[in-house]
Amino acid sequence: MIQAENFLHQARQRGFDFYTGVPCSFLTPLINRVINDPDCTYVGATSEGEALGIAAGAWLAGRQSVVLCQNSGLGNTVNPITSLNHPFRIPALLIVTWRGGPEIQDEPQHALMGDITPRLLELMGIAHRPFPKHDRDIAPVLDQALAGMQANGLPFALIMEKGDVQNETLSATPMAPRARGKLHDHRSQAVIPRREEALAALLKRIPQPALVIATTGKTGRELFTLADRPQHLYQVGSMGCASAMGLGLALHSGRAVVVIDGDGAALMKLGNLATIGACAPRALVHLLLDNGVHDSTGGQPTVAVNVDFAAAAIAGGYAVAHRCDDIPGLNKALNCAFEQPGPQLIHMRIRPGSREPLGRPAIPPDQVARRLREFITT
Repeated sequence: MIQAENFLHQARQRGFDFYTGVPCSFLTPLINRVINDPDCTYVGATSEGEALGIAAGAWLAGRQSVVLCQNSGLGNTVNPITSLNHPFRIPALLIVTWRGGPEIQDEPQHALMGDITPRLLELMGIAHRPFPKHDRDIAPVLDQALAGMQANGLPFALIMEKGDVQNETLSATPMAPRARGKLHDHRSQAVIPRREEALAALLKRIPQPALVIATTGKTGRELFTLADRPQHLYQVGSMGCASAMGLGLALHSGRAVVVIDGDGAALMKLGNLATIGACAPRALVHLLLDNGVHDSTGGQPTVAVNVDFAAAAIAGGYAVAHRCDDIPGLNKALNCAFEQPGPQLIHMRIRPGSREPLGRPAIPPDQVARRLREFITT
């Protein structure tokens, strides 16, 4: 058994000082110490997949990230690990608990995942080692994890068992609610534009140093077709993680960040709105283009028809939200978003469809990630 502070000290010496994740009783001492420690930053995520997205954004901004989760939540990380971390070669240190592990009488929901945890990590190509049980093991384990991450650009997992870390009392106070944000309505009932027109309008007004995360599907493909810039990242998977990545970037890059989202993707991880609202990054602009369909897969309808994304953002803690349905309305919203502190969400109705044929980004994802990281850190 080790003290959490001993682990955090060794981790800080290796650059790990940003933590995000979802609690587990096995993780309680470590998470409590991270929250108590003024030299560490912790973002509590609404899902483990969201935490991977936040950590990926932080890595793009030059930080070394740690993702904390229960192994039952490891299933929520399968998509981002396989379609974000792998293609973009974005590393993170994973600390995964082993509920239902060997010789542990645990709750029935942990039985299967307890049996397959190491094998699931291996199937995803994630190297793993046991979490250190003695102080003498901390440095070697962290060095091995860091070397593995640097060698292949992938996450590395430490599997924590019950009792690996001594109890730690949480001393932090609960978060205080903020004043309700402002909601602006710029809708005109004019001719609703297509996504490409909205993206072209964004590119005309976006500050040159701003960073852009485009959600998976036709959004990233159209953005690349209109203008490829080193500060753009085109997601090729990890649906729903664009806003989480944008949050990680906004918290650490010191630059304006624009997330271009879709209704289907936003609905997949709607909890991201609450995490962004709680963290309140002032330079984050969240542009949600809502065509009511899954455009990239044949136009099947989403369930967004009754969803008021702008109101949801305000309820989640965004400083400002906008509704618009034409280019003049979008321009008004963008002017506000780039001039006033956020986070701000712009919910824009658009028409389905895109140009034909529509190409794809010609730059491999890992190169896209590294040129963006270089753009930020140089």
